[in-house]
Amino acid sequence: MARGDVLITLLAPQLTADIESKVTALIAQFGLQEERRQPLAERASDSAIDVMELHLSGAPEELTPLRHAVLELSESLGVDLVIQPARGAEQPRLVCFDMDSTLIKAEVIDELARRHGVGQEVAEVTERAMRGELDFKASFRERMSKLEGLDESVLSSIAAELPLMEGVERLMANLKRLGFRTVILSGGFTYFARHLQERLGFDEIHANELVIEHGKVTGAVQEPIVDAERKAALLEQIAEREGVALAQTVAVGDGANDLKMLATAGLGVAFRAKPLVRAQARQAISVAGLDGVLYLLGYGDADLT
Repeated sequence: MARGDVLITLLAPQLTADIESKVTALIAQFGLQEERRQPLAERASDSAIDVMELHLSGAPEELTPLRHAVLELSESLGVDLVIQPARGAEQPRLVCFDMDSTLIKAEVIDELARRHGVGQEVAEVTERAMRGELDFKASFRERMSKLEGLDESVLSSIAAELPLMEGVERLMANLKRLGFRTVILSGGFTYFARHLQERLGFDEIHANELVIEHGKVTGAVQEPIVDAERKAALLEQIAEREGVALAQTVAVGDGANDLKMLATAGLGVAFRAKPLVRAQARQAISVAGLDGVLYLLGYGDADLT
């Protein structure tokens, strides 16, 4: 990878002349030179979005100001603009995902609490934790204690109705076909992660165990809790075990407790995340579905099913 070479991937509901001109102006503002561009998806075909990959040279060594400018422009235009270093010879091989509000359109612990009549109390704690205002372990213990006495039958009912995130089925079908190892690293629960594993074919899962006795959730917490530090550590451990360099890893998540995992991975994508998380992550997508990750890996619709 030549120093100073970067990629900007543009994912838009529709690629207009106005969007292109503003992206071109941003490129010029930072003194970048466009070497080539490659369309990865076009609405004119079967795609739901337009995707263009720009290969640029002359990037500054410190990319943070450019990243922030790219993020600000993407939000003002209502598109996804994602910057990353030019790809090396070794392709990514391992992709790790958060579960709640990433793979599924729900925070399962909030749904469990709602069914148990403590929804508002738990939702407030969850929201503060997701914004990074509360230590995850402390908030997790507090939320779990409120679930004491919840009937086990509620779990199967929720698992059967988990709403999948847009694009997740296409993403997983293609990652499996292309030979990626896929992992769930979740601060949620193994009960629901296993359900997704069976449904979508994840290779492995790591999440928190719900303690159940006599058909009821006890409210106790089984250690170790999967928090931000453990997610990052697990990503590193799995990569080492599989003989995959960290530069060949991808992580996708939406919350503050995903930031360390995103920072550890070679490509760390904040997906439909809170502003704090989008600002701190190196890559972020908010407009495209979860299958937008495939375009960030350089695949076009011609490569995908």
